[in-house]
Amino acid sequence: MEGGAHEFDGSAFRECFSLSWRNPYVLRLAFSAGIGGLLFGYDTGVISGALLYIRDDFRSVDKNTWLQEMIVSMAVAGAIIGAAVGGWANDRFGRRTSILVADLLFFAGAVVMASATGPVQLVVGRVLVGLGVGMASMTAPLYISEASPARIRGALVSTNGFLITGGQFLSYLINLAFTKAPGTWRWMLGVAGLPAVFQFVLMLFLPESPRWLYRKGGWRKQKRSCVRYTRPRRR
Repeated sequence: MEGGAHEFDGSAFRECFSLSWRNPYVLRLAFSAGIGGLLFGYDTGVISGALLYIRDDFRSVDKNTWLQEMIVSMAVAGAIIGAAVGGWANDRFGRRTSILVADLLFFAGAVVMASATGPVQLVVGRVLVGLGVGMASMTAPLYISEASPARIRGALVSTNGFLITGGQFLSYLINLAFTKAPGTWRWMLGVAGLPAVFQFVLMLFLPESPRWLYRKGGWRKQKRSCVRYTRPRRR
């Protein structure tokens, strides 16, 4: 009833856990794609701690606040472009391919930032990471939603949001872990390349979104692999 109290119904959650337990392939798919959300959260959060040590190594960054602001904000600027390009790439090349491209951007950005010899390289690296963030932020939940059983779609898509906040939390832990290590901020920024490689490998073994295949006329070609989304594991 509108405006009144609603009684909580846990049947949807029970069904989600039950189906996921019987078909772990669905959970693996959701968490594999959700690593993009983890990278999203990590790369937007890690710069807050890394910038403190970047200022110690580069005097130009320490003296010019506009350089500091540029290093932080260029990831957001790249994300705007990445989200716009990601929409076209999703329709043209598919969700899975777009996630793989985002992983390459994440990895390239992490390498460029970790090996930076000046603020210019840091800005370039942040742009690359931002492009990956923009593509992953729209592609990962789209892929999960289209490849999940309809009954538990909402619960599985929420894993992407969970991993975004988890990535932000992880970034602060990594910042703390490397405060006394040689290289400090290089490790902080470079660690982001590891989840990108891990997700890239996982996505190579996952099929394309069934919805995208259907729209492109490839449903019959990969029907056998797509059936695995909803078929429970036999005991």
